[in-house]
Amino acid sequence: MMSHSDLLTRLRATNITTRLNRDHPALTEWLTADIAFATSSPRLEARYSQAVSELLDCIKPTEVTAEILHEGGVYHGCWLESTGTINTELMARFLPSVAAETYAAFATHQREDGLIPYKITQTGPAFAQIQLVTPLARSVWNHYALNHDRAFLARMYAAMSRYDAWLATYRDTRNTGAVEAFCTYDTGHDLSARFWHVPDSPFANDPARCDPDSPVLPFIAPDLTANVICQRLYLARIAAELGEDPQPWRDKADRSLKALFTHCYDPDDHFFYDRDRNGNHVRVQSDVLLRVLACEVGDDAFFAEALSRYLLNTSKFFAKYPFTSIALDDPRFDPNFGQNSWSGPSNFLSIIRAAHAFEHHGRHVELTWAQQPILAALFAMDSFPQTLSPFTGAAGYTEKYSPAILCLLDLVERLCGILPRPDGTLWFTGLVPREATHRHIDHQTAYRRKVDGHTFELLNDGTTATLCRDGEKRFTFPHGTRLVTDRTGKLLSVTGMVARSVTGTIETQNGPIPISIGPNEVQTLQDGILVSTRAPDLVPPSYA
Repeated sequence: MMSHSDLLTRLRATNITTRLNRDHPALTEWLTADIAFATSSPRLEARYSQAVSELLDCIKPTEVTAEILHEGGVYHGCWLESTGTINTELMARFLPSVAAETYAAFATHQREDGLIPYKITQTGPAFAQIQLVTPLARSVWNHYALNHDRAFLARMYAAMSRYDAWLATYRDTRNTGAVEAFCTYDTGHDLSARFWHVPDSPFANDPARCDPDSPVLPFIAPDLTANVICQRLYLARIAAELGEDPQPWRDKADRSLKALFTHCYDPDDHFFYDRDRNGNHVRVQSDVLLRVLACEVGDDAFFAEALSRYLLNTSKFFAKYPFTSIALDDPRFDPNFGQNSWSGPSNFLSIIRAAHAFEHHGRHVELTWAQQPILAALFAMDSFPQTLSPFTGAAGYTEKYSPAILCLLDLVERLCGILPRPDGTLWFTGLVPREATHRHIDHQTAYRRKVDGHTFELLNDGTTATLCRDGEKRFTFPHGTRLVTDRTGKLLSVTGMVARSVTGTIETQNGPIPISIGPNEVQTLQDGILVSTRAPDLVPPSYA
């Protein structure tokens, strides 16, 4: 076991430029943030360096853009549902200028009628479907909150407002206030049993047209509707930030929320389904639920129920390597992870989308149960695929896939690193990567990141964690907790990060602070004392 001094020595000797042995225009920005990761395992360090190198491979220009993020693997271009939203939202913590360019590319190539391209390829924008999952407005807002570029925010707000009008005009043919799917590709659910007997593309490859001969289309789609609900709520935030009235956006969001529950929600199942043109629910339990929850639909109790019945249920989506794209107990579940499939295997896009849903409801501990095995699988692989086996964690379809690359980088920061948050805080998490199979192994880690000119270093040995700022020790705290500070490193609160009560001491420059904290509990520092401001609470896995 490495000591904290050994970890610190190893971290300070880490030079990403030397490890990569390459040059790339975006590498300068990475070096400006001075991000580095060191561990007790050479294998983990090598995989981290591989992730950085292959992320750079995914950043390149097209004929119509400057350097932007590409999906990677067999996907040559930048997709709005993933590359242009959740992938870029994660990348923004590492390469903010590339993130801004990626977002802006979709505004640049917006059509005159308001439609935003579903992807941007090497040769230009494409408009054959809509393909929406993560709300663009949320990603844009979080980027703005981290980088404070008001001109960028105003430009994106104008583009997203026009796109909202396009969706309302062409994707609500039944006048419900919801958003309709005309094809499989509208939600990126390739091969999903959700869309059996539905065409992959819209009628005549026109996103404004639905096949008039289909016996089931259009679907009132819960994930597309939830996307627009969340989109409008974040457009309200942006409007207020830009000095406009946010209420019209809130009113529109409320109407769509009512439509979602009226047409797509089954209260007996506690699940969201498409509703076809005949008024029938398409009863396929897919990761639509996770997508809707990631759009901030439902309160804390609603989310806890979804955890117990579905997301943490080993008969549903909580496989050994979660989350499956179709419920495990559905007879249409197909575990084949050797192709682009959303009818069974776990997809890296699901795990990176999941974090927002869990953290929005303060379910930090439960999230680690999904993230730890995924991170272990990533460290064990040789490639960065789109899919993985939900049973063994083996690598599946394609390679150099940016969602998987960013998943590794993101999980390191969330579980044992330093994570800048849009609310102006920093997260320092006292956990370590853990093997998912065979013998118990905890890997000691060290992480470095520069924030506002200050260099922060976090050392994790599996028993305690130490936080340094500009080379000076600031805090030592127990394993299983997360310190939340402001951007200068001033302690604000502590979160319980494991499924037990953690008792110990936080050593500070001003003396020790005793702590006893339960799972998901938040204790806020008030007058030098930690006071519970969120009670302990945990949803255990289920099996029925």
